[in-house]
Amino acid sequence: MEKENSKSSLNEFIHSPLPYKGLDKAIFLIRMMVGCVFLSEGIQKILFSESLGVGRFIKIGIPAPEIMAPFVSVVEIVCGTLVLFGLITRLAAIPLIIDMLVAILTTKIPILLEKGFWAMAHEARVDLAMILGSLFLFIVGGGLWSLDGLIAKHSSERKQEIHKT
Repeated sequence: MEKENSKSSLNEFIHSPLPYKGLDKAIFLIRMMVGCVFLSEGIQKILFSESLGVGRFIKIGIPAPEIMAPFVSVVEIVCGTLVLFGLITRLAAIPLIIDMLVAILTTKIPILLEKGFWAMAHEARVDLAMILGSLFLFIVGGGLWSLDGLIAKHSSERKQEIHKT
């Protein structure tokens, strides 16, 4: 019974949107922003491997760039798509946050050390927006206008039917 409750709690955390009435449009827009940017960047790392994928990973000193660049591409494509559709949004946000933290550590901190704060701030603006957008989605979930919202609604309706019988 305890294992079933634990599984139910995890399922509710993953799929249930927080009850922010009137914010569904905003949550939807943030999902679109975060999902589109990551999906686009993941695809571009494959299409333009020399400048954005393996070649860039070699230039910035990422270990095993021929493995890591395709791995990051797939993470960005898969998690970006999940965020776009609002499916397991909270879980999909976690690798995206890690992705952006690594990007800041490997590309923006060296700019900070070489050129100063304002040069780094300019270069890091998209990275910071993606971290904050991803953190927001991790906290609030995909919203009611998402597959997570539909799953939560269906699950809630099923529970009500079971309790009626």
